[in-house]
Amino acid sequence: MVTLRGVTGNHTRAETERAVRDRPGTSAPHRTRAVANLHRAAAAVRLHLENTVLREPDLTWTAFTVLRVVWIWGEMETRHVAAEAGISKGTLTGVVKTLEARGLVRRTRHATDRRLVLLSLTARGEGLMSRLYPEFTAAEELVTRCLATADCRNLADLLGKLTKQVGG
Repeated sequence: MVTLRGVTGNHTRAETERAVRDRPGTSAPHRTRAVANLHRAAAAVRLHLENTVLREPDLTWTAFTVLRVVWIWGEMETRHVAAEAGISKGTLTGVVKTLEARGLVRRTRHATDRRLVLLSLTARGEGLMSRLYPEFTAAEELVTRCLATADCRNLADLLGKLTKQVGG
């Protein structure tokens, strides 16, 4: 069983849901509960993955996400990396600085438009991702083991709808 500690604080999820439901002005407690549980689940999964598979290579969730984007898609403009990773360009700048200092990524200027910066993995970054990605997917499988395959597909579809709803 996967234990995800440190996310709910001093109260159980049920206690928190009951307290929110009992507050005046809560017009749609089921929607509040859905968003709160979405946040809790995302934080718990992120914390779990950072404390397990991402601990040894000393990567944050955001750093891993940036590496994964560039590993999957290859060299690309930094603005596109930020968009694919779901982070701001400012956040990307800090993450890239750290990853570059660790020898995992390189920045280069675009050949025809010197204003554009391209991001690619170094050989060291490629090696790390080739080793780490199978561990990461195994951890994802562990986290979602409590869900049937159809539940995983439905959850992915529902989360996609929520993301689209807020413009993501």
